[in-house]
Amino acid sequence: MEALTHRSHLDNKKFIVSNERLEFLGDALLGFVVAEVLSSHFNDKDEGFLTRVRANFVNKQTLFSVAYKIGIHDLLFMSDEIKLSEGSPGFQTILADAFEAFIGAIYINHGLPTAKEFITQKLIRPNLDSGLHLVDNNYKSRLLELIQSLKLEIPKYRVVKEEGPEHDRVFTVQALVGERVLGLGAGKNKKAAEQEAAKVAYLNLTTASNLTEN
Repeated sequence: MEALTHRSHLDNKKFIVSNERLEFLGDALLGFVVAEVLSSHFNDKDEGFLTRVRANFVNKQTLFSVAYKIGIHDLLFMSDEIKLSEGSPGFQTILADAFEAFIGAIYINHGLPTAKEFITQKLIRPNLDSGLHLVDNNYKSRLLELIQSLKLEIPKYRVVKEEGPEHDRVFTVQALVGERVLGLGAGKNKKAAEQEAAKVAYLNLTTASNLTEN
């Protein structure tokens, strides 16, 4: 029950503990198991490759997709306000966090081998089969490499707006070179917003470069 109780539901007297402690444990277990399995599966790849692939497997969007697929959204205790926000970035983060809490609960009740098998079967194997490890979503890294090849200043990121309720906060970030804004992105947290801004900046720069070459 604890693993499926979001803190927004704690005003109900039946629930006195949220899933945040289990989420903390599940997050650590998830990182360990994914790193171990990927290291074994890609035993000829370097640390940089493994780090990028692990990031794809443990990011909130991937965890949300798995959590939704296995039906955690139908079991999670949360406030009516959050239920009505289904599909929003905040809701996706809450569901991803619940998936981590569920992993923590499996570990406590059934041990590491069972938790590892669950993570492998529900998260790692399906996403390896779908080619998730081939996707490079780190646009901050890609933008930096492109900027350096163009001999421009190192990009920086600036938060220009924070809005929305606490459970569904949205950050808006600019990607800049000097004082020139190359991209604008929004996300549930600063890191996600920076990635979106970097993606827009990267696409803008590559499009401009292609037009110049043509």
